[in-house]
Amino acid sequence: MTSRQAEQDMLNQCAAVAHATVLVAADQKEANIFRVAAMVVQSRFPLEAARLSAASESYLSLHPNEQLPAGEVASRGWILSLPRLKDALTSRLAR
Repeated sequence: MTSRQAEQDMLNQCAAVAHATVLVAADQKEANIFRVAAMVVQSRFPLEAARLSAASESYLSLHPNEQLPAGEVASRGWILSLPRLKDALTSRLAR
């Protein structure tokens, strides 16, 4: 899988959570991505951000030691950058 495809898959999963199709993160990676995604879209999409945050929290409340700072989420390559995540997810949610 290319990095572009991995990014599209991640954005699709974030959009599914934001639109209440998926309600819980499956693992540490998803939980942290959803938490960061909620932070970056909160001002423009508060309802969707709340759903992303809830999906993240449902996992991280059971695994609190797995929560990572946003910079670490990017360092691990789970997101390319905060601005890119914000732009791509904002575009996806605006559709």
